[in-house]
Amino acid sequence: MRTQVAIIGGGPSGLLLSQLLNRAGIATVVLERTSREHVLSRIRAGVLEEGTVRMLHEAGCGERMMREGHPHHGCYLSTTEGRFRVDFAQSCGKEVMVYGQTEVTHDLYDAQDAIGATILHEVSDVALHDLDSDHPHVTFTKDGRAQRLDCDWIAGCDGFHGVSRKSIPQSVRQEFERVYPFGWLGILSHTKPAADELIYANHPLGFALASMRNDRLSRYYIQVPLTDKVEDWSDEAFWTEIRRRLPADVAGTMETGPSIEKSIAPLRSFVTEPMRWGRLFLVGDAAHIVPPTGAKGLNLAVSDVHYLYEALVEAAAGSMSGVEAYSGRALTRVWGAMRFSWWMTSILHRFPDQSAFDQKVQEAELHVLRDMPSARETMARNYVGQPF
Repeated sequence: MRTQVAIIGGGPSGLLLSQLLNRAGIATVVLERTSREHVLSRIRAGVLEEGTVRMLHEAGCGERMMREGHPHHGCYLSTTEGRFRVDFAQSCGKEVMVYGQTEVTHDLYDAQDAIGATILHEVSDVALHDLDSDHPHVTFTKDGRAQRLDCDWIAGCDGFHGVSRKSIPQSVRQEFERVYPFGWLGILSHTKPAADELIYANHPLGFALASMRNDRLSRYYIQVPLTDKVEDWSDEAFWTEIRRRLPADVAGTMETGPSIEKSIAPLRSFVTEPMRWGRLFLVGDAAHIVPPTGAKGLNLAVSDVHYLYEALVEAAAGSMSGVEAYSGRALTRVWGAMRFSWWMTSILHRFPDQSAFDQKVQEAELHVLRDMPSARETMARNYVGQPF
């Protein structure tokens, strides 16, 4: 089997890259470890930057998003004193789109099916070969049969635990990581959202977030110790705790109900450099992980796709400048988003060794955002996303 670009991983970044490249006349094969049903069952965030919205339109996948998504022109931040709003439109003239990652993936699968793209699910034993040559190839097992895929380029879109990053020699890779001493307990419920926009809450008991997927589907999170387990938290205990942490005017009126999904996610900041070695490119979580506080995970993956798509189109036309520049361009944006996500995490969460002094400093930081237009502009520009 042969193709121009082998894409390892069939999540949203791999599917978007495949869709864009095929529309540009560049053939791809996507190799995905799990089933399509499993990919579509993943519950992930759904705050899309302006650049991500633009890329989905460019891929021909934006129609349902524009019909069913919810543009948000700001968000709320809160302390024990109450909440205030950061107006994105007023601060920087932009907005974000709330549209679940699961829905994005559905739209990408539909678009890939419509153009007859090749996506192989439930493959195993994936290995990457001859990455530092002009003739790389991939071996894998499908339906019990060993297969080989020859290609010109390989895009590693297979996440933090995938094979792609590990295929770059350790002598070449440099990794940077911060693991946070807490996690997020999240639930999904068929309830009306607590507010018209997201609420990020700093509270002495710990962080809380009220968000939504649509008018009748809400997503809530609270900070918990890493030692906690999902079974430690009944629905009733969760609702009681999040009400303690959200502003009183919200807690007193929010609708509660049975959870339809409940999970605990650890938080980490992680970057590997470089994001290209020979004919292999790393994309999305294969190269970097951000805490979800800044809503950057999917958006960073899409900006990687943007830079790689441009590079591979240029390469097909005979220019290698985009290929050579890919890692540097992507990492510049990655580190900017990494800083913002770290900052959001640091001012909103309660750390295990945090003192009353530290809590007051966090609250003072939030007061700066409340009271200074320039601070709100800086936050807004980072939240809606730097251009790519």
